[in-house]
Amino acid sequence: MAKVAVYNMEGKEVEKIDLSDAVFGVEVNEHLVHMAVVQQLANNRQGTQKAKTRSEVSGGGRKPWRQKGTGHARQGSTRSPQWTGGGVVFAPVPRDYSFKLNKKEKRAALKSALTSRVQAEKLIVVDELKLDEIKTKKFAQVMENLKVSRGLVVLAENDKNVVCSAKNLAGVNTTLVGELNVYDVMKGGVVVLTKDAVKKIEEVYA
Repeated sequence: MAKVAVYNMEGKEVEKIDLSDAVFGVEVNEHLVHMAVVQQLANNRQGTQKAKTRSEVSGGGRKPWRQKGTGHARQGSTRSPQWTGGGVVFAPVPRDYSFKLNKKEKRAALKSALTSRVQAEKLIVVDELKLDEIKTKKFAQVMENLKVSRGLVVLAENDKNVVCSAKNLAGVNTTLVGELNVYDVMKGGVVVLTKDAVKKIEEVYA
């Protein structure tokens, strides 16, 4: 069972807690983590790219010149792909890039991602994150105290003051336990969890 330090908002260690091996101490499955990241990026694609094929480009109804006797190669339309203004040969069309992963695979991938953060010593637990007002400067000071320049802050419940204070801070993102995903965990750098968030994650994913 992994034991990690718990820090306060001043960056001082206040206690140590044990992390559940069922969530933070599993065998890391790199393939599942990769698949989860690819799935999320694919599902985020709009798939709205479009170009016209020769059948969709306007014009080109008349044969440019007669079949034989001109010295030119035979042509049937001025909208063939080799002509300027012609259609695209294999034109992209709107499509859905999304695909699904099983629930068990998603859970296993997230556990692997969290475990990898623990193993890389890129997981920090704070006793609480509370701000009296929306103030980016105050939140930036908390991140500086924790020695985090780039990271993902995971909250157990939505806190408007914290979320809005972190919004303008470059390299720092916030999320809730219910919205936690592999891509954000792996991309975020250091993962900062509140004690309540740790408890909630262990309840949901253990």
